[in-house]
Amino acid sequence: MSWPPKSPSGLIGAEIAGYRVERELGRGGMAVVYRAKDLRLGRTVALKLLAPQYTRNEAFRRRFAQESRIAAAIDHPNIVPVFEAGETDGILYIAMCYVCGPDLRALLDREGPLPVPAALRVAAQLASALDAAHARELVHRDVKPANVMVAEGVDSDHPEHVYLTDFGLAKKSLSLTGFTTAGEFAGTLDYAAPERIAGRPVDGRSDLYSLACVVHEMLAGAPPFRWQGRLEQLRAHRYDPPPALSAQRPDVPAAVDEVLARALAKAPDDRYDSCLEFVTALRRAAGEPGPRRRTPTLVDVRVAADARRQSRAAPGSPPEPPGWAGPVLRG
Repeated sequence: MSWPPKSPSGLIGAEIAGYRVERELGRGGMAVVYRAKDLRLGRTVALKLLAPQYTRNEAFRRRFAQESRIAAAIDHPNIVPVFEAGETDGILYIAMCYVCGPDLRALLDREGPLPVPAALRVAAQLASALDAAHARELVHRDVKPANVMVAEGVDSDHPEHVYLTDFGLAKKSLSLTGFTTAGEFAGTLDYAAPERIAGRPVDGRSDLYSLACVVHEMLAGAPPFRWQGRLEQLRAHRYDPPPALSAQRPDVPAAVDEVLARALAKAPDDRYDSCLEFVTALRRAAGEPGPRRRTPTLVDVRVAADARRQSRAAPGSPPEPPGWAGPVLRG
């Protein structure tokens, strides 16, 4: 099998590991994704084929197999299900659920910045997916709009359903830095956390930083740190303060700037402890408690509970710790 296929039609009609390739969906330096038909079950899948150089790396093959199993075991409504992963004809492949809809990258390129409620809905679903992965010590390490699929929702209260994809290429928590063995940065610079750029170990707070970059782009039309030169962009992530979103988006309250600044802190310890905590603070700062008619998410519950607690507090008394703070803060 030649790699990479010279044209989008290069493998159309080919049968690979029990899947018949129908058309190309996208490609990058590491992989090509196709829509394919599962010949055993008759369903449509997204079939990702990795470049052969990764197959020749024995350490990568072992990690790929282990982490694909972990990703497949995560049963979450906002994570693209992984059906199968393996190797055929010297090519590593992943078969995933086919999502009918554009990715967030295409959506932003077509429509520009999103309305605040839409951006918050997307952010809440991504936060839930990431926290579920982090609970299994799986760090995505490449959270970006191109890895977010946006499908049609079930009704007007749920206008979109968001899926986070590419968990088959994620890395276990604290296992790897942001660089390959050749010293090249792995990932997309627009959304890379400072610790990844510095070559330090990462955990879920690195994904939280990337999520904050995506939120900034959904609201402002561009990531917070955007430079033409690669070195300038690396430096900006490590040292420059994030720009004030409210200066670029007048309908966004200035309180959102403080929330994003904390999520984009240079030191992981200065960020929120979870993606859910970040989005909860973001909704509160934006004055958006969430849709009232739909089934409330964990973010909705936290925002509403905190608001009720503050309304019951006596005038002049110190604010009551939020419910999620637990007995330690209350004591």
